[in-house]
Amino acid sequence: MKVLKFGGTSVGTPESIQNVKNITLGQEGRKLLVLSAMSGVTNELVAISNLSKTQNYEQIEDIINKLQERHFSAIDSLIQDETLSKETKSFVAKRLEDLSAAGHKEYSDAVYAEIVTYGETMLTFMVSQYFKSQGIENIWLDAKAFMEVHNLENPDTDRVGELLDAHLEGQRADLYITQGFVCINKHNEISTLKRGGSDYTATILGAAVQASEVQIWTDIDGFHNNDPRHVEGTHPISELTFEEAAELAYFGAKILHPQTVSPVINKGIPIFLKNTFTPEKTGTKISSEVHSKGLKAIAAKDDITAIKIKSNRMLMAHGFLRKIFDVFDNYETSIDMITTSEIAISLTIDDTRNLDKILEELNAYGEITVDRNQSIVCIVGESVIEDHSTYKLFELLNDIPVRMISYGGSSNNISILVDTQNKIKTLRSLNQKLFSEGLTQLV
Repeated sequence: MKVLKFGGTSVGTPESIQNVKNITLGQEGRKLLVLSAMSGVTNELVAISNLSKTQNYEQIEDIINKLQERHFSAIDSLIQDETLSKETKSFVAKRLEDLSAAGHKEYSDAVYAEIVTYGETMLTFMVSQYFKSQGIENIWLDAKAFMEVHNLENPDTDRVGELLDAHLEGQRADLYITQGFVCINKHNEISTLKRGGSDYTATILGAAVQASEVQIWTDIDGFHNNDPRHVEGTHPISELTFEEAAELAYFGAKILHPQTVSPVINKGIPIFLKNTFTPEKTGTKISSEVHSKGLKAIAAKDDITAIKIKSNRMLMAHGFLRKIFDVFDNYETSIDMITTSEIAISLTIDDTRNLDKILEELNAYGEITVDRNQSIVCIVGESVIEDHSTYKLFELLNDIPVRMISYGGSSNNISILVDTQNKIKTLRSLNQKLFSEGLTQLV
């Protein structure tokens, strides 16, 4: 079985949904489709959840009416069969009634998750009905029946597979359609895999059903070697290893959810990144295969905060770093980069929800300096630190103030920290030095 995930822009209009149908029909074998909500719908649902906090029910109903109009219009365009059209509109209308009721509940994390996942539910049923109207038999699956994810970092894919088998109860089809993004947490409540999490749904399900491959369809022709929004002349990368893709996704490449590759690495299930609107293009294949070594791509991650702790007590002090790390561990805050000297430690975080509490505790250990609005720029490639041309990236120090450098923690990643106002200049400069002048490819 193949797992095919289509993002919001891929299902954003009746025309793009027809593209999804053509891509699906163009592939042999059994398929499981994982779909996002129509583009923009989740943003509207987040707005409803925010309005529910202030009990602004009039605006909530205005948004719901617009959502009904948009979905009904798409149904009219896609489904000509009167019976199927009526069934689909009835289903959507009932979900919108439930959405209205959820918007009147007392706000909580569970209510938020319930509200923001209605988009996937409506869209997937609508697509399932459209396929049936085109003579394409399929089974619509409610992800809440089997997407049990108690640990976002380490989902139990075997458990998901068992629940899916039980949910199907012997039903078999060549095509299944379900929702991305939504899951059930350890409290048996509706939850989410966070924004962009439909990619993650696809690989969790890919691992659960032992898929032959996972395809992620978006509006971009695969991973590019630099950010095409800021750098001219970028190009898609045809092959990446799991490790390279994971580094790029974590450090800012928007095409892929950061945790996407983790469920399929040990099972060796390849991931293909493709463009829904230009399906003939190669895209990017992510697998365990190493086709070349050396520089592959550059990515950047914004909204980084750097913290420096300076203390003479670090000098020859046993256990000092453990105490510092314990502070971040207590507040469940991950550290991205770290550098140390005899009397100082600098580190970065991207989650600042508990920053004030963290700084209050760190003050007990030394003098604290905080730099906000930083960006991590990451240079990625298989064994990139062994490339004899990597010295070129350090020429950047002549032109741009660099706050931190992380080199050697991974053989596939060199990271630098710069002020976000210098990020675009950094990306362009590195592109010139590393791609235009050319790093060697190790073999």
